[in-house]
Amino acid sequence: MSIIAITGGTGFVGSRLIALAAEAGHQIRALTRREQAEREHITWIRGDLENAAALAELAQGTDAVIHVAGVVNAPDRAGFARGNIDGTRNMLAAAEDAGVKRFVHVSSLAAREPDMSAYGWSKAEGDALVQASLLDWTIVRPPAIYGPGDMEMLELFRLAKKGLALLPPGGHVSVIEVGDLGRLLLALAVTDNCERILDADDGVAGGWSHKEFARAIGAAVGKRVAAFALPRPLLMAGAHLDRLVRGKDAKLTPDRVAYFSHQDWVVDPARRPPVNLWTPQVETRAGLAATAAWYRQQGLL
Repeated sequence: MSIIAITGGTGFVGSRLIALAAEAGHQIRALTRREQAEREHITWIRGDLENAAALAELAQGTDAVIHVAGVVNAPDRAGFARGNIDGTRNMLAAAEDAGVKRFVHVSSLAAREPDMSAYGWSKAEGDALVQASLLDWTIVRPPAIYGPGDMEMLELFRLAKKGLALLPPGGHVSVIEVGDLGRLLLALAVTDNCERILDADDGVAGGWSHKEFARAIGAAVGKRVAAFALPRPLLMAGAHLDRLVRGKDAKLTPDRVAYFSHQDWVVDPARRPPVNLWTPQVETRAGLAATAAWYRQQGLL
């Protein structure tokens, strides 16, 4: 078994990744800002991506780094840059100094359209740093990630429970369940010389139309939904209203509207991981049902 360093281990993707790594018997070194309960197979390192000493301790003696941590929502371009560019640069430096060979970087499909949003720009800049590094690296660009523990799609499920879906104006998206993504990241951490930039999804050719995906969420909560596509100006007005109401906790931001409104967030099938390394295990409708069940268990739905 390997010794694997993980950033973002207390977040949605990272926590699932840690659970899978522990189940597989790997030894894990995980970065955390706050005190964590002791768990078998896990050594918690206090610090963040701005703390060089913590990152050096995190990387020391490990076989691979899986860099999950990043910023998905920020009030301005500087916030995205700090988390997704500077943080990646700091983690790469620590990994190189520690002699770590393998580096798996979690990016986003948004990175292929860097001019569309500050988020996509920051992820593309982070990817460029990884590509310029001396490490044996692989970049994974997942599409929309869902699954038990996710708070980003909760409002979609709540709307669906009311029989309603508010959609971007047309287009198609790919999706991936969080456990499937975690299994891919682990496979890559212990695999040398893999394809460098990978797109991973649920295997649905051509992705999902927004309406199809909304109806699948509706089925997961036992509702037939009425789906309404909103024009971009109306979505932008909603983003400004959300900012007024919830401030920095707003989920719908102008930056998100910019990439939500894009017509093509479908993975490139030529960049899917090789089937002898990984294939998705979670069928999306079943995964959405499991997500809805988790929301209910938490009293959120």
